[in-house]
Amino acid sequence: MMNALANLSNIIIPALIFYIVAYGVIHHTNVYEDFIKGAEDGFHTVIKIMPTLIGLMMAVGILRASGFLEFFGGLIGKITEPMGLPAPIVPLIFIKLFSSSAATGLVLDIKNYGTDSYIGMMTSILMSCTETCFYTMSVYFMAAKVTKPRYTLAGALTATAAGIAASVVLAGMLG
Repeated sequence: MMNALANLSNIIIPALIFYIVAYGVIHHTNVYEDFIKGAEDGFHTVIKIMPTLIGLMMAVGILRASGFLEFFGGLIGKITEPMGLPAPIVPLIFIKLFSSSAATGLVLDIKNYGTDSYIGMMTSILMSCTETCFYTMSVYFMAAKVTKPRYTLAGALTATAAGIAASVVLAGMLG
């Protein structure tokens, strides 16, 4: 069964690419030129968002190096620990709102607790069920020139809170 799934996963991407190219050829479009134009547009988008990315990475690096994240985790952890959210997880949640790669760096610090520990399980679940709300909003809204995001932040933070609650419950069940 596992071999069949492994072989299926090896076939899906090439089949999808073949389907897209065949669809374009059947509909008489210049697939290669469209691909190049899309790649060029993507490159221009990357150039536009580069200052935002650099700013986010620098800010996270400064917070991490200064020890503020550990201080913040200890401070907020006094409130969150009775609810099942340990202090070492608090900085991870905070940073994950801004940068997934920086949060991954914090996960490397958390691995000292062990992958099968309550904190390790919660970290794994948090990384998979929460989103980089502020990063995603800033990058995509800037690229799409959205000026009135309306309820996006409230919805994103609500979804993140649901992910945090789910991680507390699931890690408690698994641990």
